[in-house]
Amino acid sequence: MLSKNEIRKVFHETYLEDNYNFLEEDLVKLAEAFINAAKPKIVQEERDLCIEVAKAYNNLVADKILEVRSKK
Repeated sequence: MLSKNEIRKVFHETYLEDNYNFLEEDLVKLAEAFINAAKPKIVQEERDLCIEVAKAYNNLVADKILEVRSKK
């Protein structure tokens, strides 16, 4: 999902307490930051899968979904 570089970037951009003891709140902050960083990729994978499923049943429906998405 996230590459090592993306993980490093999220880690370095997330403000943690100065001592890095990884208290519960630090872990929650990191988890939320990683979720937010991964979310766009997850959404794109789900959309791609939706198109694949639609194409398996009806190419016209899949084409219309792509057309509607491209207008946004």
